[in-house]
Amino acid sequence: MASGEKTHPFHMVEPSKWPVVGVLGSFITAIGAIWYMQGGANWVLLAGLAVLFYCMYGWWGEVVHEANNGADHTEVVRHGLRMGMVLFIASEVMFFFAFFWAFFNATVPMLSKAAHTVWPPEGVIPLDPFGLPFINTIILLSSGVTVTYAHHMLKLNNHARCADGLFLTVALGLIFTCAQAYEYAHATFGFTDGIYSSTFYLATGFHGFHVIVGTLFLGVCYWRCKLGHFTPEQHVGFEAAAWYWHFVDVVWLFLFGCVYWWGGLGYMNG
Repeated sequence: MASGEKTHPFHMVEPSKWPVVGVLGSFITAIGAIWYMQGGANWVLLAGLAVLFYCMYGWWGEVVHEANNGADHTEVVRHGLRMGMVLFIASEVMFFFAFFWAFFNATVPMLSKAAHTVWPPEGVIPLDPFGLPFINTIILLSSGVTVTYAHHMLKLNNHARCADGLFLTVALGLIFTCAQAYEYAHATFGFTDGIYSSTFYLATGFHGFHVIVGTLFLGVCYWRCKLGHFTPEQHVGFEAAAWYWHFVDVVWLFLFGCVYWWGGLGYMNG
């Protein structure tokens, strides 16, 4: 057996600076955010975010290199990465469950004595669910179709069609984000206008953040697809991005049904 030859299917990572850089960036960002919210300058917050972006670029770049060298990401490693993504999405489900619980805790009397008997509260004019929110629903569901198409094309080893599907998905994600920003700009209630606006912006805002992250995730996959990094047998990064995007789709369906439609029924029927 040659010296240094692997005798196991696992990936033993080398010592790395990136965890330390990530912790440093997170600490600076937290301090900067507190200072900025207390009326201070924003340069500390921006510096912390710059360090975080540098960490993400460098760390994920190394992961991409490990995936492409053909030796590190064995089938055992790829299985572990998939299970890690599944657990991450499960934690995200609990994250959004907390937001929905806060919403229903304020709207359903049987769940809480503090719940409002009239919802939405008097004076609140909710958004028409069958206006821009419904259009956004169509956009996001369409993006789920295009990312599934891209995945199917990749499994057929058709990188050109895969890239086309990813490009459409990223474009639809950007359109959704712009439409959401337009919706916020024209809403009749602000973030601090009561329990309705707080639960609305908290749930939809964090979902919008996840859409932005997913769009970036898929954008990287588009770039990697154009470079030929993926094969029909080995494309864990693409699978993770697609699973994440489908999760974002499902969360939006619950948001549309519960927060936009059901949450505005009292006003529409009033």
